[in-house]
Amino acid sequence: MKPTPKADITLRFLAEPSDVNFGGNVHGGNVMKWIDHAGYTCAANWSSAYCVTVYVGGIRFLKPISVGDLVELKAELMHTGRTSMHISVSVHARNPRDPARRFTTHCILVFVALDDQGKPVRIPDFVPESEHSQRLNAYAKRMIELREQMQSEAQAFLTEMDV
Repeated sequence: MKPTPKADITLRFLAEPSDVNFGGNVHGGNVMKWIDHAGYTCAANWSSAYCVTVYVGGIRFLKPISVGDLVELKAELMHTGRTSMHISVSVHARNPRDPARRFTTHCILVFVALDDQGKPVRIPDFVPESEHSQRLNAYAKRMIELREQMQSEAQAFLTEMDV
């Protein structure tokens, strides 16, 4: 019997000097790459398949990350479709000598699982059991509604503009 896949994963590492921007903090592009790595790891773990990012939304840079900070990315499955996974990634950082950590960044990503021919493949259903995972699931469903509304409005606008 195949074990039940985990619905979350945590990555931890130190921010390095090569990660810094001209302002002396970690470059936002590096943080976005880390978020994608954490999201991919969670998605691939859940689906047991190669996954591709199809959507990144709501990225919020709340506080800077400094060189030498211990960075922690927690990726959590929020919702699954037939082939897609909504994943929340939260980023925290702290000086390794200080136990107080800062909530620095948050983002929601959507991944699609693919087979060896690059075609979408069915994934296991996610059933949220804890109160926390139920809140994440409800939030993902609301974000789906909002994305569909935005897409509809954008299409109407482009049709009106004759683009």
